[in-house]
Amino acid sequence: MTPGSPHLNASSPSGATVAGSPQEAVAVPSGVDGPVSGKPNAPVADASPHNWVDWLAPAFMRPYLRLARLDRPIGAWLLLFPCWWGVSLASVADRRPHPDLWFMFVFMAGAFLMRGSGCAFNDYVDRDIDAQVSRTASRPIPSGQVTPNQALAFSMVLACIAFLALIQFNLFTIQLGIASLVLVAIYPFLKRYTNWPQVGLGLAFNWGALLGWSAVKGSVGYPALLLYAGAVCWTIGYDTIYAHQDKKDDESIGLKSTAIRFGDNSPTWIGGFYLAAVLLWLWAGFLAGAHLIFVTAVVLVSLQLSWQVVTLNIHDPRNCLRRFRSNRDVGIALFLGLVTDMGLSWFAGLN
Repeated sequence: MTPGSPHLNASSPSGATVAGSPQEAVAVPSGVDGPVSGKPNAPVADASPHNWVDWLAPAFMRPYLRLARLDRPIGAWLLLFPCWWGVSLASVADRRPHPDLWFMFVFMAGAFLMRGSGCAFNDYVDRDIDAQVSRTASRPIPSGQVTPNQALAFSMVLACIAFLALIQFNLFTIQLGIASLVLVAIYPFLKRYTNWPQVGLGLAFNWGALLGWSAVKGSVGYPALLLYAGAVCWTIGYDTIYAHQDKKDDESIGLKSTAIRFGDNSPTWIGGFYLAAVLLWLWAGFLAGAHLIFVTAVVLVSLQLSWQVVTLNIHDPRNCLRRFRSNRDVGIALFLGLVTDMGLSWFAGLN
């Protein structure tokens, strides 16, 4: 279904596998074994100590739920919102009163499934790197909770289930979804060779914007391409923020990122990418026939993005993590802006 970044980790879709430092490890719930125990109930260091997987899931399921990052759902939401935006923007263009609820449900299922599949695949690819970093050493493969082959098989099973979601759509959307697997497969290796892996993340992670539009329209139009381009810029920005948590470990192991590339100039670069995202989203809405409510939503989004940049401290991991996580609010605001715009426009007879 919607192809997510194959590495989505702890709190970020960026999931740089060498992210974090020993000082950033979270507390382990009482009564639960330490991170690198190789036991099914050993929590992952970069997950919340109160996540439902560690507290409620059956012990035999926990390693696989952790592989799928179901103990850290922020990445799945950031993968899902572009899908919902695409469906909603196409519905605005078609002058519908609301987006197709079945499509919304199928995209949600597909996003969570593909995020899980991609994360398991990324952990398989980066298992040797993860074992060298304190925060990622507690993940299921390096900690011995699952074998590499089990993780790879799990990834393939989730991808096959996600394909069942994809085939609910028209033929063009099915073909478009399959094409995205090229980006999904390539992405985990980019951080070894280029300072711009976040571009690859953005291209793969926001493919759902195109799928959402094509699911409704049966093709890809200019508004969808602009929505997608804006989402790519947005992802480059927020994943650069996230990557600043990881830059020391990345540099020590020889990995690359935009956080390292931009350095102290990161706020300026991030602000530029966020500005580009806002302008592209406004352009997409204009071409699709959106009205003032959508524009208002984008203005509110721009204020939130500005807050991220103005208050960002790239040397404070907690500061970076909070601003990264706040991008879920961006996704919600843009989605609600589209849905409200189409609903009130229909009610007012503007369609």
